[in-house]
Amino acid sequence: MTIRTIIVDDEKLAIQGLQLRLQAFEDVEIIDTCANGREAIRKIKTQKPDLVFLDIQMPGFDGFSVVKGVMEIEPPLFVFVTAYEEHAIRAFEANAVNYLMKPVDEDKLADTVERVRQRLAEKKSAEDAEQLMGVLSEVAPDLAADFTGDPGESADRFEKLINVKDRGQIFRVEVDSIERIEAAGDYMCIYTAENSLVLRETMKDLERRLDPRVFQRVHRSWIVNLDQVRQVKPHTNGECFLVLDSGAEVKVSRSYRDVVARFVH
Repeated sequence: MTIRTIIVDDEKLAIQGLQLRLQAFEDVEIIDTCANGREAIRKIKTQKPDLVFLDIQMPGFDGFSVVKGVMEIEPPLFVFVTAYEEHAIRAFEANAVNYLMKPVDEDKLADTVERVRQRLAEKKSAEDAEQLMGVLSEVAPDLAADFTGDPGESADRFEKLINVKDRGQIFRVEVDSIERIEAAGDYMCIYTAENSLVLRETMKDLERRLDPRVFQRVHRSWIVNLDQVRQVKPHTNGECFLVLDSGAEVKVSRSYRDVVARFVH
């Protein structure tokens, strides 16, 4: 599969340097380059690339403004490229695949391209499965129903133990001991009663490993262990807070109000 790519940077030499390094990846096709944010928004909307390498610090529309400007369409994958370390957290909050420091390190670029491949493969698999289910629903509805049975029947497939490499050590974390999980891009902060650890994994991938009957997304950035919820505190605008065993409070956004409903009888 070819990864159709656009590079955005207001420095011509930076674009040329990244183009040169990307030649090592046969499946990466650079379809265009942009020198500013406004041009990038226009070309992303018209050319619909799979991937965008996006400089953060640009005059006028910076990299984060570009991401915001294309949210009305299905956005591509973004890799932020920056000379400033302090932008890293915001890059992850913008759900970037990764961020690269200038000058771009070849090994880190190779790791980033591999992560892009995995993301695109997962997306295609999901689209193929959805298309297949659509066809089955039309031509064989009884068969399609067999594929949408109770997920509880296969609960044993979910993880009981997660290995987390953090601070040069490997921690073996029992899943039942996890109280809440916070997302920061491709990093997950895992909180237990005794510890907090950082796992390099996307929220989507981690969700697949956890039993959805126990671990539920309650916010764009939070997953909670429902077995450790002790109180629901109403808040404004239809939002609320879940109070957990440790006393920690996690906000439930309006998009996930159905999660709270199971606590109200």
